[in-house]
Amino acid sequence: MAAAPGTEMKRTLTMTGLTINAMALIAPGAFLWTTFGAQVVQQNGGATTAFDMVPGLLFVLVLAFLTAFSYAELANIYPDAGAGSSYYFAEAAFLQKEERVHYKFARLAKFIVGWVSHLYYWIYPGIMVAFTATLLVYICGLFGIALNTPLMIGSAFVFSAIVGLIAYRGISGSTMTAIVINAIQLTALVAFAILAIAFRLTHPDFAYAHPDVASVVLPHNFTNVLFQGTIAILLLVGFESVTALGGEAINPKRDVRRAVLLSLAIQGAVAYLIEYVAANFFVNSGVTATTSTGTTVSGYGAAAVSAAPIGDMIRFIGDQMLGGTGFWLTLILAATVLVALIGTTLACLNTGVRITYVMGRDKEMPGLLGMLHFRHATPHYGVIALAIVSAILGGYAVLSTDNLLQITLASNTGTFLVYGMTNAIVLVAFGGEHKRHWLKHVVVPVAGLVANVGMLAGIVVMSVSAGGTTQTDTLIALAMVGVWIAIGIVWLVSNSITSKKSLLVTPQVVSPQR
Repeated sequence: MAAAPGTEMKRTLTMTGLTINAMALIAPGAFLWTTFGAQVVQQNGGATTAFDMVPGLLFVLVLAFLTAFSYAELANIYPDAGAGSSYYFAEAAFLQKEERVHYKFARLAKFIVGWVSHLYYWIYPGIMVAFTATLLVYICGLFGIALNTPLMIGSAFVFSAIVGLIAYRGISGSTMTAIVINAIQLTALVAFAILAIAFRLTHPDFAYAHPDVASVVLPHNFTNVLFQGTIAILLLVGFESVTALGGEAINPKRDVRRAVLLSLAIQGAVAYLIEYVAANFFVNSGVTATTSTGTTVSGYGAAAVSAAPIGDMIRFIGDQMLGGTGFWLTLILAATVLVALIGTTLACLNTGVRITYVMGRDKEMPGLLGMLHFRHATPHYGVIALAIVSAILGGYAVLSTDNLLQITLASNTGTFLVYGMTNAIVLVAFGGEHKRHWLKHVVVPVAGLVANVGMLAGIVVMSVSAGGTTQTDTLIALAMVGVWIAIGIVWLVSNSITSKKSLLVTPQVVSPQR
């Protein structure tokens, strides 16, 4: 049922609630497991770039903070953004310019940002669904159970339905779920890091990939650092989700800005850094694997051919150091990753559907998506639609690694575009009536804009240059992006004709819609 007239989202989130929801989306407990293998496989000149995994993370962490700071500054001057996030910021930046000639670009700017945001917010949950289905296959494999393709696709649909039901009932229930999930994954993270470091310190006889912790942290090759950064940046997205929850924040002026930076600091600068240093510090000759040609490899080579490198690490630690408990430790850690993926997918739904809701309410997308549930005050039609899309994308992605790469690249393209545009919005917003600081409002957003565009270009160039299936998958992903943009152009023009709204118009009221 639609919301009754005048129904609004309930303001229930404190700064803790905002931060917790963003932390659930960043989910370090999940992404170490799901991305470590891809980071090891990545090569430069035929050699792995894995030795610069931590330097690459540190590099993009700085870039992420640039964008996070831009989001924080916009949230500070536009506390009434509600669920609009960058969509609202884009409109407000033009409407509050001193020269009225800028007003006419407000609608076009907000539509472009909002429409492109869907490449990130509506594809990303599908990636999480695919990760979850893949993890279920791994867990079942521990017990000798093989899931066929129909069961994998079915698990994607069931998982999407469960998470969608939680999101349907409201952000309060989602926040409690996120609190529990964050507690579980952070506990598992600390335990893994302690065990990995303890093993290294108590077993000096193995040949370790890095001679000491300095080798783990310090860069070896600048190009490899950049290559690793193209993957590592994907670990850090999610901090901006706080700004889409402004409509449910009790004190958005005070808390949204802080929560953006705090969530990235806790998950990126602390949690990710600890677990990646520990994992790379542990990599050694004892963990082995067999390639498709029958060759035995170890260290990073073993991680490159493993379906779950972190699972292999914890199993080796349990068997060698903790009395043969490797199987159970692997199962426990895999279960915590599964829980973390639930929280991440839930956070994705909560974030993505709220920008859709604001666009639907503004009639920039179908109006049905702009309705709230009469009891839960959630954009329930949007939740249902996004859960269905996530199930379809997740079911498609589990069919092959190529399919997963295609939707991942399409989502990443949307992410970098939205982040880049948000940094550009800061330049516009603080070029008018707001007090501009040369460092916060010029240097930082320019650096963030250049970094995001540069990283996107780097990913595309490297993927296309790689040839083979990687090149094909990249071109398919870019085609997906192109189709979505084309649909947006057609919708914008047809909707403008139907509603008799001009693309470029000078509004009579110069305050953006919440």
